[in-house]
Amino acid sequence: MKLLKDILYKCSIDEMAGNTHLAIEKITFDSRAIVKHTLFIAIKGTLSDGHEYIDKAIESGANAIVCEELPAQLNEDVTYIKVKNSAETLGIVASNFFDNPSSDLKLIGITGTNGKTTVASLLHQLFLLLDKKAGLLSTVQILVNKEVHPATHTTPDPITINSYLRKMVDEGCKYCFMEVSSHGLVQNRVSGLEFDGAAFTNITHDHLDYHKTFTEYIHAKQMLFTGLSKKAFAVINVDDRNANKMMEKSSAKLYSYALKSGADYKTKILESQLNGTLLSINNQEVWTQLTGDFNASNLTAVYAIADLLGLERLQLLTAISTLKPVTGRFQYVISKAKVTAIVDYAHTPDALKNVLSTIGKLRTGNEKVITIVGCGGDRDKTKRPEMARIAAELSNQIIITSDNPRTEDPEEILNDMEAGLDPSLKAKSLRISDRQIAIKTANTLAQPGDIILIAGKGHETYQDIGGVKHHFDDMEEIKSLFKESHT
Repeated sequence: MKLLKDILYKCSIDEMAGNTHLAIEKITFDSRAIVKHTLFIAIKGTLSDGHEYIDKAIESGANAIVCEELPAQLNEDVTYIKVKNSAETLGIVASNFFDNPSSDLKLIGITGTNGKTTVASLLHQLFLLLDKKAGLLSTVQILVNKEVHPATHTTPDPITINSYLRKMVDEGCKYCFMEVSSHGLVQNRVSGLEFDGAAFTNITHDHLDYHKTFTEYIHAKQMLFTGLSKKAFAVINVDDRNANKMMEKSSAKLYSYALKSGADYKTKILESQLNGTLLSINNQEVWTQLTGDFNASNLTAVYAIADLLGLERLQLLTAISTLKPVTGRFQYVISKAKVTAIVDYAHTPDALKNVLSTIGKLRTGNEKVITIVGCGGDRDKTKRPEMARIAAELSNQIIITSDNPRTEDPEEILNDMEAGLDPSLKAKSLRISDRQIAIKTANTLAQPGDIILIAGKGHETYQDIGGVKHHFDDMEEIKSLFKESHT
């Protein structure tokens, strides 16, 4: 239980009616979750407006309301706090309610179109290997040391974030590695958090259904770095042509990393195989179990962040050599017939191109590459034709299929994808909307030595069809077809 006046610390308040010496037992922005002595934060969302539920919240026991517009009639037993931005205030309130846990550990945010999950997850894995207590907030899962919790969003809401950060602190964690999405930044989900460092992996075509323009998307990513203090560090991938834009208004200490450009942390790929890569990071050789240029870049970010957090470099390199690939990120399995299947989360044009380029470099002879690719429903439609075109240009055969169609007609999504195929590319494509049949067909077409790429869903263990989630796991499907696997 906390006093309302303490929960409102650092909040910018325009107007107030009522007493702030109230006992608050819970904070929420969901009117259905109200109990007695609750602070309800009314947020104007994309689907609903919390202001419409203020009366319901009070009836359910809310004794304080944060809102952007005061109701016409005020209840004398309730305290009202008017602010300019309820979503931003929620972040500050949530931090205060949980005793500002982000100030009690080293919080590192990772943003970018691709690589967020891999960098955050590998950092967490690395720190545990070196006996450092650490937490993880990622798309795949939330981890408090080794304790697993399910993840529902790339960047959860502020109450969820702060409740887990508090749990991490209470469990002795000294570090937390957190994916920070563009949606999360724009929607103020990280408001009130104190980041000790942040990393930028890259920015490419994605989420234009939400941000509308690429410029807006860039500005969303910039927000993480603009919010950093002078004491914080920023690690930027200067191979990305938009790298400098991330730092335009940041006060943080800047460090660069790259494969192709000059940088503070520079990596060269010395040798690449399906089962790993030999790297030189700042002139120190290390063998890693991860494959591909994109993973070499991700590992450079991991090395840079760990170094800046004070880890000893030789220990760091030794631990990097033992890191395991992240679930659904270039995970491979080989059949008895020597057909290789790779499951990867690649769901943007750039990520798909990177994965297929890596496969191209690993080919040793006449192996065919068969790519299964789809696009999500109710999401950015402009990338659909580009995804199909990239897949067809870099594969011998493609099968366009369903990803998570959600509330869209799967066949309409496939129509959008096919629009990116000229006659020559369409000639080497198949259209199978049922993802399970698409995977079976690819396995039937594959000959010994061939490579099947199953792109788009990666770690996901469901398929969202008509708004209903059905169990579906790409790796599970291909393993059952192969009957035997080894990685």
